[in-house]
Amino acid sequence: MIKKSEILVMGEQAKKASMGLAKLSSRKKNTILEAMADELDARRKEIQAANQIDLQEGKKNGLSDAMLDRLELTDERYTSMVKGILDVIALKDPVGDVMSTWVRPNGLEIRKVRVPIGVIGIIFESRPNVTVDAAVLCFKSSNATILRGGKEAIHSNRALAQAIQEGGEKKGLPPNAIQLVQTTNRSAVKELVQLEGLVDLVIPRGGESLIRAVVEDARVPVIKHYKGICHIYVDKTADLPLAVDIVDNAKTQRPGVCNAVETVLVHEDVAVEFLPMLANRLISKKVEIRGDAATCENIPEATPATEADWGEEYLDLILSIRVVPSVDDAIEHINHYGSKHSDAILTESESAKKKFLQEVDTSTVYVNASTRFTDGNEFGLGAEIGISTDKLHARGPMGLEELTTYKFQVLGTGQIR
Repeated sequence: MIKKSEILVMGEQAKKASMGLAKLSSRKKNTILEAMADELDARRKEIQAANQIDLQEGKKNGLSDAMLDRLELTDERYTSMVKGILDVIALKDPVGDVMSTWVRPNGLEIRKVRVPIGVIGIIFESRPNVTVDAAVLCFKSSNATILRGGKEAIHSNRALAQAIQEGGEKKGLPPNAIQLVQTTNRSAVKELVQLEGLVDLVIPRGGESLIRAVVEDARVPVIKHYKGICHIYVDKTADLPLAVDIVDNAKTQRPGVCNAVETVLVHEDVAVEFLPMLANRLISKKVEIRGDAATCENIPEATPATEADWGEEYLDLILSIRVVPSVDDAIEHINHYGSKHSDAILTESESAKKKFLQEVDTSTVYVNASTRFTDGNEFGLGAEIGISTDKLHARGPMGLEELTTYKFQVLGTGQIR
């Protein structure tokens, strides 16, 4: 007999677990989630010690400061991760919701009802909190999960996955409902995304190269975003001191994440006043500015931007700036160079707000707010499973509802066609 591969076995185990998950009541799932949170809390020192091993190895391997920041489980982030589970408990379980119902002329009653997707593969890179966020959201929506994290977080991920699975089992979590691929070999990813009939959906979270590799190899549906090229347009009617604060937050609070701003567009009528104000703030925080000719005129420290800069996701303290003559030009720039992730307008003009909201092709559009809010938790969706820039099934930050599909329940009284 040919020995089954580890990934195939995991797929079969996950499929079996998904059948058990579909039977759990909302109350039972919440009890299990409480046990997961308790177990994580109890194992804090053990898990943070594993995280320190990953950080030490990351430094030896030359990971950037931004990547090390993504990797670190600080006390604050750890507490937030545990709280995220409790937040998910408080969320309404979407499974079983009747989305709509109607009766046909022949008396058939038709219901459109939310159901779990089944087995979801999550492929991610350096942020170990994704292990918990993804697993608990999938579990609350009655989906089994196969997690495959990056090698840079392997010790953290193993400790986290073991804690939530073992903690959940104390209160009735089916075996293998949450599984972590133990190997960091890339061939495991290819095999996972080709498990037709066992894995129902794959969600990759990470850099563009990882996501494109997943899409290229996949034989199962994939929900993803390739880049986070986020824009902020400062309109001629913007409150300029407020605009400085918003751009500063969107660029410097956590530059290594996908909802950080990468390009700022400035209306030419306020460029002379606004650009030095912005540069004074950003340069003090060691932000490198790359700009067009008008930007370089107003910011002596800026370096000329190249065509490649407008389509670049820096994930670092680098910002490109372009001066534009109108809101229409800003929208045209965003729709051409953007990644359909998150884009904002800073303005006091009602007509500019309306135009921007309607015409920018993006998953998440803001008026007078930082792009850093594109996050499932910030949107009140609980811990986040990912952000989609696709247009089918899910778009933007994904929460519990986006982890369900639906089926039609048809109730008859003997009708025949």
